[in-house]
Amino acid sequence: MIYRLDEKQISFPHPSLADEDGLLAVGGDLSIDRLLLAYEYGIFPWYDEDTPILWYAPFERFVLYPEKIKISKSLQKTVRSGKFRITVDTAFAEVIQACATMDRKDQQGTWIVDDMQQAYINLHKAGYAHSIEVWQDNKLVGGLYGVQVGRVFCGESMFSRVSDASKVALVHLAQDFGLSMIDCQVPSQHLQRMGAELISQEKYLLDLAHQDIKPYGFQRTL
Repeated sequence: MIYRLDEKQISFPHPSLADEDGLLAVGGDLSIDRLLLAYEYGIFPWYDEDTPILWYAPFERFVLYPEKIKISKSLQKTVRSGKFRITVDTAFAEVIQACATMDRKDQQGTWIVDDMQQAYINLHKAGYAHSIEVWQDNKLVGGLYGVQVGRVFCGESMFSRVSDASKVALVHLAQDFGLSMIDCQVPSQHLQRMGAELISQEKYLLDLAHQDIKPYGFQRTL
């Protein structure tokens, strides 16, 4: 059963009530309060221009534990080379725009529609959504963005315009911010090669329950 949300009431059904594809609810809005409540309970929006707002809570989550990240020798060399400059929260809107417009294999269009972009920009301005930017010759060549829930970073998307740029952003995310878990949401081969794994919804929600979502908590620990 797919639940229809009341736009006047900010609430969600329990994530365990999602269907086999992880679809939990439809409707509602992308207000800051609703998005924060969703992330606190392991729920995220994912839809396109041809559908209403859809909310997902998959029964398995694809996550990366920072202490388990696998960095190839070639990527280690790239990270140490200094060829990229890394910044944090300096170009959030540019990162989300780049993620929305990147051509991706076997994917037509984008789920990061205009309303989604504005919603996450609002979350960023409120201190809950963050970005890591990768620069080369003063040009933005890669990055990622997501929502921080305590020590859990819920990654939304990443992009790369030159080889390894998004991977470098992920390495910095895993190593520099004292995170306990990075939620990658959608399984991919390259993230699996870097150590990401599937865990049950129950384990994910248990880990999430120990987190305290608060603004402006995204700071380097080094």
